[in-house]
Amino acid sequence: MFRLQTRLPDRYVSASSDELAAWIGVARETLGERVVILGHHYQRDEVMAWADARGDSFGLAQFAASQHKADYVVFCGVQFMAESADILTEAHQQVILPDLNAGCSMADMAGLEAVEDAWEELSRIIDIDAVVPVTYMNSSAELKAFVGRKGGSVCTSSNARAVIRWALDIDATMPKGENLAAFVRASGKKVLFFPDQHLGRNSAFELGFAASDMALWDPLSDLGGLEERSAKQATFLLWKGHCSVHQRFRPEHVIAFRELHPEGKVVIHPECAHEVVALADEVGSTDAIIRYVEGAPHGTAIGIATEIHLVHRLATEHPDKIISSLDPLVCPCSTMFRIDAAHLAWVLEGLVDGVVHNRISVPKETAHDARQALERMLAIT
Repeated sequence: MFRLQTRLPDRYVSASSDELAAWIGVARETLGERVVILGHHYQRDEVMAWADARGDSFGLAQFAASQHKADYVVFCGVQFMAESADILTEAHQQVILPDLNAGCSMADMAGLEAVEDAWEELSRIIDIDAVVPVTYMNSSAELKAFVGRKGGSVCTSSNARAVIRWALDIDATMPKGENLAAFVRASGKKVLFFPDQHLGRNSAFELGFAASDMALWDPLSDLGGLEERSAKQATFLLWKGHCSVHQRFRPEHVIAFRELHPEGKVVIHPECAHEVVALADEVGSTDAIIRYVEGAPHGTAIGIATEIHLVHRLATEHPDKIISSLDPLVCPCSTMFRIDAAHLAWVLEGLVDGVVHNRISVPKETAHDARQALERMLAIT
């Protein structure tokens, strides 16, 4: 997705951290209840220090929707998160992204045109009414709207399995395993899951499906790079997308941690590859990872596979435990990292002066259709 972020005025570029903190503090006090600042778990500490709420993307969007007195929602996250907040908040509220270049590479891997092309290709060889599109929260408002129009649902890393069960008409009482997979195959139902192949694959395995029930859809190839027979037989068509941070974690990282900490625990985000997830003691979203660390006994060594800013924050907040990243190169989310104190000061001081920088506004029709997909998710879970 093309974004254009103007260069910050020199005043902010050359300011010291203390100056920026002072400006942010004054602007925030001046704005009072008119502004709410949201900080995603992967943000820098210099930004999180000012957050009125911190959390996962959808949880923060829901929090924003509950802040009826706020005229401005400053979302310290990435583009799709700010879009979700704009969809859920009221008409008088304006959502602001401090740096327009704070995008999500995973979300950008599934553009609307590519998904529409895939839908058209599939409609030529199968009953498209039997295909339910499911998009991960980490996707654009346009994609959420597409899913809403096509009768599908959004999902999060916490509720992906529940949404897939709904999509495939799987009753909660049905056991996992081959009988379940055979039942679904006989029904002809399919899930087109995007943009993260790993969350889709891990969720399908967790429900008891086999690798033979899944096919990887490459949007750069005709029919997703699949033979027609494979596309017809697969229950899960998994979009070839991934998180640039979570794809870095490998089985050898887990092995190295266990050699160093034989009694340690490994906690992995479900955006990681299945061969990594299969070695975990616990798999879960960022919120689930936080809860696991909070509940772990004193002295526990915990190796975590997720973004480094969250891992470092957990280590700082829980000095009684040995917390480390499984990736020795500790790669941050480069787009999330674009949000800094300078950009936060700039947008807040702009609001004090009556200037709204970087408003994220989802068109009404797109917002309506995307809200349908979000409401289906909430009804399911």
